[in-house]
Amino acid sequence: MKKARLILQDGSEFEGYSFGAEHSVAGELCFYTAMTGYPESLTDPSYRGQILVPTYPMIGNYGVPADEKVDGISRFFESEKIWCQALIISDYSEQFSHWDSARSLGTWLKQQDVPGICGIDTRVLTQKLRDNGAMLGKIVFEGEDVEMADPNRRNLVAEVSTKEIRTYGNGSKKVLMVDCGMKNNILRCLLKYDVTVKRVPWDYDFRGEEYDGLFISNGPGDPSICTETIEHIRWALQQDKPIMGICLGNQLMAIAAGAKTYKLKYGHRGHNVPVRKVGTHSCLITSQNHGFAIDDKTLPAEWEPMFVNLNDGTNEGVRHRTKPFFSAQFHPEASSGPVDSMLLFNEYVKSL
Repeated sequence: MKKARLILQDGSEFEGYSFGAEHSVAGELCFYTAMTGYPESLTDPSYRGQILVPTYPMIGNYGVPADEKVDGISRFFESEKIWCQALIISDYSEQFSHWDSARSLGTWLKQQDVPGICGIDTRVLTQKLRDNGAMLGKIVFEGEDVEMADPNRRNLVAEVSTKEIRTYGNGSKKVLMVDCGMKNNILRCLLKYDVTVKRVPWDYDFRGEEYDGLFISNGPGDPSICTETIEHIRWALQQDKPIMGICLGNQLMAIAAGAKTYKLKYGHRGHNVPVRKVGTHSCLITSQNHGFAIDDKTLPAEWEPMFVNLNDGTNEGVRHRTKPFFSAQFHPEASSGPVDSMLLFNEYVKSL
């Protein structure tokens, strides 16, 4: 294995060994706490611009599935490609075993031209990110240096959103999906119901469209950059048609309503994160992937928090007090992860 160095913005360095594509990259380091689900996480567009650090030490032991599609949607992955900048792990397992595995993780990373390095003490690295917050970093191969780069300065949503309008299903209710970096499992969950989903780009002007409900997907980066999407959602909030948002969609709907967002220290990324439905003792175990959050104190009077994170008290969803608008900061489609909150799709479809 070829040697590579991980260099952080504070000057600290870690040496590891390449098992993926061998070229230098830069991005923002973040850790995620899930023990499983690396094929789904790597293909989640919300990780655009991130250098991903799993906290679980052994990665690759169950390989990677084949590229299969069902009704035009990938059977196993959350999009058509790997979106993160690179993967950093402790112990890489070249030998893999699983009923759906078709290749090794290293082979897949090379096919997708994404670097992966192993042999890094990810426990120490995670502690550093926990104490200092998300940090810029770069993976450098000998003779090929790159500059540090903050991905949050770019419009990451524009980079990951669909470039064309697509339609899925043939149900009686029409859902207009604003794709800000949509995970495929959102489609899979919606299409279990009697709906047709029309998927449109992040900046698509849907104000002249006929639809029964609006859906705002997850996505990467700073929500305040998506000014076109916010403008269109602001118009939709003056109507009475149901709206549901997930992750970035939660933040965009809150900004359109008049609230503010802020960057979390190191974000929430991983499985088994507990959230409580406000006003109840009901707790959901959730899957999460976000680096920004809504400031509850800035919500207008006609809006209220819907869920709260039981680890740190941050916002996990909002809802309108009288209109059928609500959103979740976590991932009710949870691929991969716990399925406690999939009931939110049922609540949304019933409101159409």
